Amino acid sequence: MSQTLSDSAAPAGAPVVSSRRWWTLVTVALAQLMVVLDATVVNIALPAAQADLGFSDGDRQWIITAYSLAFGSLLLLGGRLSDLIGRKRTFIIGLIGFAVASALGGAADSFGTLVAARALQGAFGALLAPTALAVLTTTFTIPKERARAFGVFGAIAGAGGAVGLLLGGVLTEAFDWRWNLYINVFIAVVAVIGAALFVTTLKRTGPRPKLDIPGTLLVSGALFSLVYGFSNAETDGWDSPLTWGFLGASGVLLIAFVLWQRRAAHPLLPLAIVLDRNRGAAYSSVLIAGAGMFGIFLFVTYYLQTTLQYSPIQTGLSFLPMIGMLVLAAQLSTNIFVPRFGPKVMVPFGMLVAMSGMIYLTHLDATSVYAADILPPLMILGFGMGSIMPASMQTATLGVDRQFAGVASAMVNTSQQVGGSIGTALLNTLAATALTDYVASHLPADPQVLADAAVHSYTTAYWWGAGFFAFGAVLAALLFRRKGQGLSLAHSPAAADAAPEPVIAH
Repeated sequence: MSQTLSDSAAPAGAPVVSSRRWWTLVTVALAQLMVVLDATVVNIALPAAQADLGFSDGDRQWIITAYSLAFGSLLLLGGRLSDLIGRKRTFIIGLIGFAVASALGGAADSFGTLVAARALQGAFGALLAPTALAVLTTTFTIPKERARAFGVFGAIAGAGGAVGLLLGGVLTEAFDWRWNLYINVFIAVVAVIGAALFVTTLKRTGPRPKLDIPGTLLVSGALFSLVYGFSNAETDGWDSPLTWGFLGASGVLLIAFVLWQRRAAHPLLPLAIVLDRNRGAAYSSVLIAGAGMFGIFLFVTYYLQTTLQYSPIQTGLSFLPMIGMLVLAAQLSTNIFVPRFGPKVMVPFGMLVAMSGMIYLTHLDATSVYAADILPPLMILGFGMGSIMPASMQTATLGVDRQFAGVASAMVNTSQQVGGSIGTALLNTLAATALTDYVASHLPADPQVLADAAVHSYTTAYWWGAGFFAFGAVLAALLFRRKGQGLSLAHSPAAADAAPEPVIAH
């Protein structure tokens, strides 16, 4: 650990750095892992939960949707609350609430209780996730250390889904589906102790800003409608009136939100935060990477379990090399390549690497073997994601006025959540259409034709996922500024005030 600056030793105007910041990183990483893996850990447990509680196939998707609706629609509110009531307090409230909701879900004796618990998890996750990133943003102020911290955080954000698949398989097979929820209680207890000991409390300067209630209602309604619209498209199809009704309502509410933010005295999300080219590029990259990642986890999981007949634990273990490559790439990217080349080079590079991994996956068939056919593309995809996520997340929160760090961080989570919803709905629809067309052109529909049709549908999803990453590479190359040009807000009075981002030393 590097030497810390004290008030007496620090040069005038230098940031005061928390002497316990690396323990803060461990605490924040635990919280981030809990939130991210919870989006996938429950997927593995769903069949067992369905058999135990007796709900229908049609109802099953609500176990996933309830979480994503609450999480996606409340993220900006959660980020702003952390700015208003204090990051440490919000962080601990989020951890305790998430733990209580998880315990409620684990003890659920009915479908309704489980859905309510999942929605409550999503609500507290929306409070916790942006606060965790905001704590990181205001704790690590030295560029080299900031890069290292965001490398760890970005690796967890990218790998958490795969960790969830592995953990879900182990807990479901070795214990019971309920432990997929109970495990959060133990993680949260450790994180609460860490937060109480290591997360610093920043002293507020100036008057306390007010919560933008109209803006909060508009954007929460818009995000709820957006996530619900895409979730409905996944289950009922794109021709459903509910799908287009909610997507249309989301568009109207988002326009109203932007118009309100331009005139609000205390805006929930100052438009200058997202209109900066670098930050806009970072948010877009996180959204596109989120959409593409769901293609990896969703369809590779289906392929391994239904086509190759892998067990849940085997499926989870299959993703471990991908996680290893992601962590390696995240550290190389943030410590060596981003400081040297900047996000304008590294994010498009990561997108192109991930695209090549997706294209590699299109060669899988019913006779593919893990070592030769599945392992290489997963490792390529891991390296690509490890190049995209840390650079994007660090850029998305760089140069933001400290009083808006929470809501700027929430935009990262919102982008990832919306990207996941879009990716799941689009890729599922495209895969289902490809499967139907394949069967129709290869009648009679015997078991072999159905098996081939499933593999064909996954291949279609991989091609579209590759297209997402190709589009992301072009967009990132066009939007990100060249290294050294910095953020446009870096020259504004707000950014100048925020530049040191001081943290109270212990």
